[in-house]
Amino acid sequence: MTQLSSHFPATRFAWWKPLLFLAVVVIGLWYVKWQPYYGKAFTAAETHSIGKSILANAADSPWRAALDYAMVYFLAVWKAAVLGVILGSLVQVLIPRAWLLRLMGSSRFGSTLMGTGLGLPGMMCSCCAAPVTAGLRQSQVSSGAAMAFWLANPLLNPATLIFMGFVLSWNFAAIRLVAGLMMVLGIAWLVQRSVPDQTVAAPIIPARDEQPFLTRWLWVMWRLFCNTIPLYIIAVLLLGAARVWLFPHADGAVGNTLFWVMLMAIAGCLFVIPTAAEIPIVQTMMLAGMGVAPALALLVTLPAVSVPSLLMLHRAFPARALWIALIGVAGSGMLLGVLALWLA
Repeated sequence: MTQLSSHFPATRFAWWKPLLFLAVVVIGLWYVKWQPYYGKAFTAAETHSIGKSILANAADSPWRAALDYAMVYFLAVWKAAVLGVILGSLVQVLIPRAWLLRLMGSSRFGSTLMGTGLGLPGMMCSCCAAPVTAGLRQSQVSSGAAMAFWLANPLLNPATLIFMGFVLSWNFAAIRLVAGLMMVLGIAWLVQRSVPDQTVAAPIIPARDEQPFLTRWLWVMWRLFCNTIPLYIIAVLLLGAARVWLFPHADGAVGNTLFWVMLMAIAGCLFVIPTAAEIPIVQTMMLAGMGVAPALALLVTLPAVSVPSLLMLHRAFPARALWIALIGVAGSGMLLGVLALWLA
């Protein structure tokens, strides 16, 4: 990986670039994530709720269900989605590639740990973290580190764990933390071993360093937007139409059985939700009779991956890496549910 930096022309280093990137990260995350979640934590502690399930009250018409869900979903995530595209493009033009290669460019486990740690403050859902992950891959970050960053954002989100403790129970939060950490590190390790880094993610800005910063940034941001957002919107609409069949809400329908553990684990990997939306979804379905085992399967699969987020990364990772992520998440959800059935 270190040899890749030799393909780019040496330029005079400008300290204002990483400082500007840091300022955008801190201000953006404060406005979109940190400050709103601080207030929501007190709401969760007082009311033991963070809102209604986004899956509730689906229309009978698939078209109407798709539009209704898309409207609710995008109103919840649009700020984070915009921030994700901005950060995913800025990381390519403001952060020296040599820095990223030293931090996250190695195939060693240390790069995976670094990617995991950098994903924690982002607190983004899998779709909003996808543009940043794609930007890191374009900067030649290792596949394991980038995968760990992507999965750590939703699975190890500190705010979500706090909400979960107040709404569902601290036992659920502890299980999610341990299972999420094992999933992030395990899946990232498998991806790193299975995907040769030299064959993925060709750089998107070869020899453009001589151009003005604004020109390069707009070009990179437009390229990133085209590669991620259109497929994202289409997939959200299609899944909105299918939500009635993916997640039944009939009283007692989702029992504490192996069949439902497997079905919920698979459905959780397909569907797309905003950050922490798995909490009211599981809360509502448990009140309707869902067992603990399928609930645990949903808690780890719903936030981790989705069809839209996987499609958004189809240019950043080879298909093998995305299949490993999908199967790894689904298998982890099933294993956790089976373990809950065995201990019940």
